[in-house]
Amino acid sequence: MAALDSVLREGLLVDRTWLGKHGIGATAVDYYLRSGKMETLVHGLYRKPGPPLKWQNAVYSLMLLGYNVHVGHMTALTYHGYDHYLRLGGAQRIRLYSIQKLPLWVEKVEIGPGFVMMKRNPFAGDALGMVEVPFGAWDWPIRYSTPERAFIELASTIETSEEILQVKMMLEGAANLRPRQLQALLEACENIKAKRLFLWLARMAGHSWYQHIDTSGINLGTGKRQIVPNGTLDSQFMITVPKEVQDGKEESLF
Repeated sequence: MAALDSVLREGLLVDRTWLGKHGIGATAVDYYLRSGKMETLVHGLYRKPGPPLKWQNAVYSLMLLGYNVHVGHMTALTYHGYDHYLRLGGAQRIRLYSIQKLPLWVEKVEIGPGFVMMKRNPFAGDALGMVEVPFGAWDWPIRYSTPERAFIELASTIETSEEILQVKMMLEGAANLRPRQLQALLEACENIKAKRLFLWLARMAGHSWYQHIDTSGINLGTGKRQIVPNGTLDSQFMITVPKEVQDGKEESLF
């Protein structure tokens, strides 16, 4: 029987399958639970007793358990510093993407602000536009979307005029996005709406990097797409957008 301290580090969340693979069988798990050397978080999920967990503990543990998961969307943009003027009070739930179905405990475990499992992944299984961010005393690497990928992920879920205005404001503060990475991401992206809307927002923001994006190499689909109802049609990207934003009169949205 493997010694618990040599196998399980403080802050990791593991299941019986993982413990078994590392030499701690069912009998040993039950012993460690009875002796207080391990505790149950939710059914089938264990940790060493210790200080309060952070959400990053859960994400790294998912990676350790073999799940292809990353932090994206608004959570990644918050990490990269693009939402400093959009904080609405209260912690926002952590946005996770995975090409696999994540275990049920992710939605049950009470850690930090909780998690949102993003169902619409504009990149399917493509791993472009990721960065590893060290966390904790052992510098556990957690995958985040880069700002370029996170903005496209965000564009894929926009549904209201207010959201369009907020993302436009965020992009206006994103003067340092990398056009080469944007080009590669837009070519790999499988969500037509996300690509068209991101490019429209980028054009509206007016940064120099937009001029380096070659739209001829990006599949933008055909036909018109409605982003918001009763909007005005943008003739370049063939999407309906809020007339007030197109005309530069955003204040009338509120």
